[in-house]
Amino acid sequence: MIYNEDIALKVAEFLLQIKAIKLDPAKPFTWASGWMSPIYCDNRVTLSHPTIRNFIRQNFVDIINSKMVNPGTIAGVATGGIAHGVLVAQELGVPFVYVRPESKKHGLGNQIEGQLVTTTGIVVVEDLVSTGKSSLAAVDALRAADCEVRCMLAIFDYGFQQTEELFIKNKVDLITLCDYENLIKKAIELEYISDSHLDKLLMWRENPSKWGK
Repeated sequence: MIYNEDIALKVAEFLLQIKAIKLDPAKPFTWASGWMSPIYCDNRVTLSHPTIRNFIRQNFVDIINSKMVNPGTIAGVATGGIAHGVLVAQELGVPFVYVRPESKKHGLGNQIEGQLVTTTGIVVVEDLVSTGKSSLAAVDALRAADCEVRCMLAIFDYGFQQTEELFIKNKVDLITLCDYENLIKKAIELEYISDSHLDKLLMWRENPSKWGK
């Protein structure tokens, strides 16, 4: 679910402006999943731009303040959600932890790093949600540690139907600052893409796992 459409369009403008999101149907990117994609999103780039990272932080904080009185802990998903999660936790004055994709193979074998000072009112911070599997794996790890996960916040969501269904099935409220629909809307407005590229981008969105094969 998008938090606010005006904010979504502004975030889309920022991401396109700093090339955190690249749209190139002519030269598709290959995701870690093996999917071919005309879009690549690297929200870590936002950390290099103070105005943009502060905008993201403040809107995350506003969402949390509007949804709960006393957030307990901010949990960043490694690695993209760590820095943004720290910024949010610092602004709210609450504890922070981060969640690894899996437990370490050495040392204490932790998957959750930091101290869970409280296990209630946990807000998970992600930079990007695509299929949702890695994001929900972090939620599973927190729940296995008896945490009450209130919601997950993300900068950008591709908005796949199967991802939405997966979050509903796992009873996780996902709130994002920007999504694919608003990104395309802003890209058209800024004349960032041509009509032929738009057709390809819309086709990919319909069946991303098969596109380009």
